[in-house]
Parts: sequence; C-alpha cells; structure tokens
Amino acid sequence: MNTTKNYRCPLFTTLIGCLLLCLSETANAQDQPLTGIRLNGSYEGSFTDVLNRISREQNVRFIFEKEKTDKYKIQDFMENKLLTDFLDYWCLLFDLKYEIASDGLIKIKDLETIKMEEDELKKVEEARKRKYSGPATSLNISVSGKVTDMATGESLPFGAVVVKGTRNGTSTNVDGLFTVQNVPSDTSTLVVSYTGYSVVYLKLNPFLNRQSLDIELQPYAQLLQEINVTAQREDVLKANENISTIRMNPQSLSKMPNLGERDIMRAFQLMPGISAANESSSGLYVRGGTPDQNLIVYDGFTIYHVDHLYGFFSAFNANAVKDVRLYKGGYESRFGGRLSSVMEITGKDGNANKFSAGGSLSLLSINGYIETPVGKKITTLFAFRRSWKGPLYKKIFNLYNSSNTNTGQTNQGPGGGFGPNAGGGPDFTNTVKSYFYDLNGKITFRPTQDDVLSLSVFNGTDDLNNSQELSGGGFSGFGGQGVSFNSTTSDVTTYGNTGLSLKWSRQWTKKLYSYTLVSQSKYFSDRNRSTESSSTFQGPQGGAEQAFGGIIENNNLVDQSAQLNLAHQTSGNLELSGGLFFTQYDITYNYGTSDTTTLIDRKNNGKLMGTYVQGKIKLLDQQLLLTPGLRVSSFEPTGNVYYEPRLSVQYDLTERIKITAASGRYYQFANRVIREDILAGSRDFWVLSDGSSVKVSESTHFIAGLNYETRSKLFSIEAYRKNYTNLSEYTLRFESDLRSGTYYNENFYTGMAYAQGVEFLAQQKIGQVQGWASYTLSEVKNKFDVYGTSYYPAAQDVRHEFKFVILYNVKRWNFSVTYIYATGRPYTAPLGGYQLTLLDGATRDYVAVGEKNAFRLPHYERLDASISFELRNKNGNNIGNIAASVFNILNRKNVWYKEFQMSEGNVVETDINYLGITPNVSLTLNF
Repeated sequence: MNTTKNYRCPLFTTLIGCLLLCLSETANAQDQPLTGIRLNGSYEGSFTDVLNRISREQNVRFIFEKEKTDKYKIQDFMENKLLTDFLDYWCLLFDLKYEIASDGLIKIKDLETIKMEEDELKKVEEARKRKYSGPATSLNISVSGKVTDMATGESLPFGAVVVKGTRNGTSTNVDGLFTVQNVPSDTSTLVVSYTGYSVVYLKLNPFLNRQSLDIELQPYAQLLQEINVTAQREDVLKANENISTIRMNPQSLSKMPNLGERDIMRAFQLMPGISAANESSSGLYVRGGTPDQNLIVYDGFTIYHVDHLYGFFSAFNANAVKDVRLYKGGYESRFGGRLSSVMEITGKDGNANKFSAGGSLSLLSINGYIETPVGKKITTLFAFRRSWKGPLYKKIFNLYNSSNTNTGQTNQGPGGGFGPNAGGGPDFTNTVKSYFYDLNGKITFRPTQDDVLSLSVFNGTDDLNNSQELSGGGFSGFGGQGVSFNSTTSDVTTYGNTGLSLKWSRQWTKKLYSYTLVSQSKYFSDRNRSTESSSTFQGPQGGAEQAFGGIIENNNLVDQSAQLNLAHQTSGNLELSGGLFFTQYDITYNYGTSDTTTLIDRKNNGKLMGTYVQGKIKLLDQQLLLTPGLRVSSFEPTGNVYYEPRLSVQYDLTERIKITAASGRYYQFANRVIREDILAGSRDFWVLSDGSSVKVSESTHFIAGLNYETRSKLFSIEAYRKNYTNLSEYTLRFESDLRSGTYYNENFYTGMAYAQGVEFLAQQKIGQVQGWASYTLSEVKNKFDVYGTSYYPAAQDVRHEFKFVILYNVKRWNFSVTYIYATGRPYTAPLGGYQLTLLDGATRDYVAVGEKNAFRLPHYERLDASISFELRNKNGNNIGNIAASVFNILNRKNVWYKEFQMSEGNVVETDINYLGITPNVSLTLNF
C-alpha cells in the first residue's frame, strides 16, 4: 500500500506541473489579459502606425482597414495607461468602434461599416424569413405596418394594400400607415402598390412581426431599364381608384409636354371631364364647374388662388409635392365648402435617409429644393421657384398686356390728323418690372412610432407691373393748332396666396387613428390702374388741359381654421370616421375709381362650424362597398344650419367589371363672383355669403359609372348631372346711377344652373407605349332672371372635348404627344351703341348688349410634344433629365376672347389669341 501511494503522488505532481507549464506558456503567448495591458511611452504618428507599434510591443493582434486609419493622426504620451482606455478615447474621437473577440483579436471598424454590416445582416434575416415555405400557424389575422419610399424614407399616403386573390384590402392613411383585418393566414401574400412605384408582393410568414411591417417601394425612376419593361407601370396617373377620382404622381410629370416645367394643374386638364381649352387659367373647370367651386387643400389648408403669370402657369411646385388626388364629384363628407370638386395635395416631408438637393432651369423659371434629416426623428424640406425674364416669360407677359392695353383711337376730321406729315408720332416708354415666385417649407417631427407633428408653409405671389409713358409733340391738327402731350399710366397688379398649417397625427391603436390640424390661409389681390395726362395747345387759342382717371381694386380673404378627425377600423368590413371643424372668414372687397369714388365696398366676416360622420361598409363578401355620410354646418352670417347627406356605391360585378354610383348635397359659403363687363372684360372677386345680396350656393350631384379594367388596360364611362341653386353674379350691364338712388352694391343677382355630361376614357397602363384617349360630351346652362326667363349657355360650356395622350419610353429616352380638340366657348357681344341727351343738356353714351352668351368662339385645337433624356450616375441611378418641348406645334390661332370698341355707334370686334407655337427647354438635376 505504501509503495503504491509513494508512486502515485509524484505522478500526480508531475501532471499538475505540466498543466501549469502549459498554462504559463499560453499566458506568456498572450502576455497578460488584454484588459490589464498598460502602455508607457510617447506614441505619435498615424493611427495605423501606432496600432502596429502596440501590436509589436504588447504582442496584441489588431484587425482594421488601413485606408481608414491612415487618415487619423495621434500624439499621446502614455504613462501606465490601460490599453482599453487608450482605445476608448481615440476610437470615440475618430467615430470608430472596437470589440475584443474571444480569441483576443481586437477588431476596429468605423461606424459606417458597422451600419452596413448590420443592414446586410438585417436583409439576410428578412430574406430568410420571407423564404419561409412551411404551413400557416395562425388564421384570420390582422396585419399593420407602414409603406415608405425606399430611396428617401418618405411615407406614401393613400397607397393600396390588398390580400392577393381576394377583394380584402385597405389604403394607407396620410402618414403611410395601414391595417388589414381578416387576413386568411400568416402565409398570405400582400400586394402593395402606389402610383409611379414598382408593385411589391410581400409573402407573410410566422417569423414576421405582422403588427409592425415596414414595406419599402422603389420608384420606377430608380429601377434599371430591363425591369421597367416588364414591371407593371402606372407612372403618371391612376384613374380608377374610386368613383370620379384621379391620382397623379408629380415626380413623373416631366414626361408630359409643358409650358415651363412640371405642372400639376395642366396635367389634370388632360383628363376627361376637365376642360383643357383655357390656357389663361390654371384653375380647373371640372364637369361644368368654375375654378372657385373647387376645394384645393394643401397639407390641410385651403389654397384660394392657383395661378401664376395670368393663369398660364400653376402655383404648385412639383418638387415639394408628394401626392395629388382629385375628386371630380360625389366626394366624401370630410370635405365641404365647395360645389364642384376637391383636390387634395400632400406635401413632401423630406428625405429621412440622407441630405439631398436638386433643381431645374427652364426658359420660364429657376427651381431648387433641399431636403435633409435632422437626427433620427426630424425631416425638413424647402423648395423655392422664381421666374426670370427669359423669352418665354416675356412672350406670355407681352401677349397678356398687349391685349389689355387701351391704345385709344382718334377720329380724323377734315383738315388735319395724326401722321408723319403732321410732324411726328407719339413716343411710348414701357417699364416692365414683373415676376412671380413661390416658396414651400415643411418640418416633420416623429417623437414616437405612433406620433407625427408637421409644420407646413406655402406662399405664392405674382407682382405684375405694366406701367408706361406716352408723350409727343409738334403735332398739327385741331384747326392748325400745335399740340404736345404727356400721359403716364400706372398699372400694377399684385396677387397671391399664403398658407400655414400645424398638424398632429397619432395612431392610438392599430384600429384608431386621429389627426388634429390648425391652419391659416390668406388670399390677396391688389390692382391700381391710373392714368394722368396733360395736353398743351399752341396758337391764338392756346392753353393746357389735365385729365385723371383709372380704377383701384382690392380683394383680401383670411381663413383661420381648426379641425379634429378620427378614423376607426372597427372590423374588416366596417370603418367609421368623423370629426369637427371650425373656420373664421374675413373677406373684404373694394372697387372704385382713382378719384376716390367708391363703387363697391364690402366687408364681411363670419364663423362656420360643424361636424361630419361617415362609414365604409363592405357587404356581399366585400363585392359591395357603401360609403354613407352626413355633414352638418352652422353658418353665422345667415344663422342657418345646412345638412349635406352623401352616399357612394361601388359593386364589383366581376374581377374586371365595376359599377359605381354617387349622390350628395354640397354648400359653398365663400364665393368668387364674376363681375361682368362687356367692353373692359369680366373680372372676379371673392365675397362671403350674407344670405341676402349673396346667398349660400348649393349643388346636388348624381353620378353613375361603369369600368372594365385588366392589368394593362382600363375602359370607363361615367355620366353625371349637377343641379345648382343660389348662384351669384355681378354685372355692370345695368348701369347704376348714384343720383337715382341705385347703388353699385345692389348689382348682385341670383340664379340657378345645371351641368350634365358623359365621359369616356380608354387607357393603356403598362409597357413602353402608354397613354389614354378621352371624350367628354357636356352641357352647362345658367338661368338668371335678370337676363331673361330661359336658360342660356354658361361661359364655361364646352359641348365636345377630345384629348389624346401618348407616352413612349425606350431606354433613357421619353417621348410624349398630346392633342386637344374642344368646341368654342360662349361669349356675350355688344350689338351697337347710341347717345342720349339728358335733361340738363349733357350727353351720355350707352351700349346695346346682345343676349347673354348668344355667340361662340371658334373651336379650340392644340398639339404639343416633348422629348426628355434621363441622366444617370455611375451606379445607374436617375439624377435628372434634359427635356425639350413644343407647345402648339400647329401654331393654331386659338381665340382667347373678343375685344370690342365703339366707333360712331358701330362695334369694332378684334380677336385676342392664345399663345402660338412656343418651344421650351429645361435641365433638371438631383443630388
């Protein structure tokens, strides 16, 4: 026993010794634990050199990217300093990060590399999850998430999210959020689409967080051409989303011919039911309605004026706009205050991923924008556009002003006249200082995943100056007397719109969403046209005469509003919404002569408040969609309550055939009234209804439609009827006489009207060749008792209108052609003039006016074309384009309006034409 015991102890000791020796060798190999390594000495040079020195001295291994550590310089004196403290300090200073692996290896990476690796791992994990091919684990589920732009991180409002193979689906809200209920299983496929973006098919699986899906869509502009050819494309518009609704993608409008640059309003004029025969107005004439009967909402505040440069250009900068929807009629109860249509514009929030900027230069204006994130929760966007006096601006300005400048005529008598033989002609000096600009700004703050705060600002202004001087001397006439004269005409018009809104939206639960908004909108229009002239007569009966004349016209509107909106997705077949609204109006209009005689002086203010409720109900296995609603308004100036019931119906007869119908009542409290002036031209101004001279106008809509749609084509037909009552007009035809007790303020008249028509649309949606053809047959008639007891054609009555649009894409080239034909619009003409001698011996001229709108202008016809070439960077991404377009290729002399002058009781008629052939070029760059 003892022998054995003595033998085993030395063996055990030997084994323990060997083990300790191995551990000691390992420790020597590592010197000591990395957390305990201390540095001594002066270290100076590039970060790369210092790391290599430490590696040699301390037997430590580093991994780093030499090209990134070379650029950093170090100067440090270390006395008994821990290696980890050294790395903590310098890595933090250089935006680097280090980690110690289990094998003692120290990895140093920059934050950008780390983020790229994390993103790559995330993509791999997402791909792994999406490749799941196992059985479903949950049935009849709900799915929620957000749809965004892959390039910018912008939320995409009003996009479609549908369960593949079913009619079950929903739309994203204004913040890009959605919830789809009654999804069959957690292996179903969602089809996510948005106009101008590639369609995403997202296959669900049990690993995905189906309550917080982040779905990114890629714009077609970012896709390679090979994908463009095969992918489904609806680049410019979507015309079959809901009844009488059109969606437009502002970023694709560069493919369309235009006067200056991308123009939202001009693009909508190419659709059926919207007149395109009005070059002098960017406002929309929708189904017989006038532009003031359209509600234009930009980020929640109302835009009352949409024109630049006399209406040849719209006030919306496409670089600041994310989404546009136009409801041509039968619109929902959440909208009110207009008789005809609603345009809902959503502004961009700004790039959430990186700084970006861009701009464009055309023959009309210069346009630039900047968008950038501030931290992780704030995005900003600023866009600015200003005209410059290039050839296109001058052409439009001169066209308008030459047609509105009264040159005057002098009747020549025996023995004298104005002419070369009389000693010389007049000398004109025209000083033009005119321009327009618009500014957009938006700041968006997302404090949590469920809250969004945004501040949006808009301003668009035109300053038009057509002042001129006329002088002459040395004339002989008027019985041989010499005449010298001088005339100064001041003609300055300034108009524009300013808007501001602050919105807070919140997703309280997956089913409950709300947004609260306060806003202010201001419209102003100031015109001062005055003439001062003096004449000096030489000779035996010489002397001097002075004359003054002109008009002053001012119109100002202030709209201060607040609203609260709630939406609750009660179930997959029922969605309820409602809200409260309040508006304070303050509108003034002053019209008079420059000698301080006031003809019209209106100052009105009042409060409008109310509530609305609406439901979306799906029946018959979701084949039938009912949208009933009710809007109730209380209007202070009249003291009345106004009820507006509305209902729309959509029935999917088959997967391709859809039947639609809608009806509703609509009231308008702020009206833009036409001031008819046969000789000087009609103008318009905003007034607030008071229940007496200007009544609250009303319309009732009846709409029915039939649509046939496949993946590549759409055919639709819609018929409509709109009845109007309590329309207002102001006319100078029945001239007021202050001496007889009749005042200009009493020249408001009330009437009624109806508009009816049928619209046809055929659209090719995908492929290299896209486009559409449309035809509208319509009739618009008014009835004002002051003009007679019968209905007569309204000024916006266009009986036939045909439009044809072709978009062709080949590689990086885009070609487009548009053609418009429309029958002539009605107008009123004077038949002659006469002169009466009053009782006091004075004489007075009178004009005999023909029947209201009894004549029609010649038909309107225009052909436009454009070509653009996409610019791409070395990675193949689109960074802009070079474009050229030609407006009115046929150089047709389309008549704008008729100008009349009276000469010895006779009517002299002159055609004032729209623009002739007009080329344009532009360059757009995005960074």
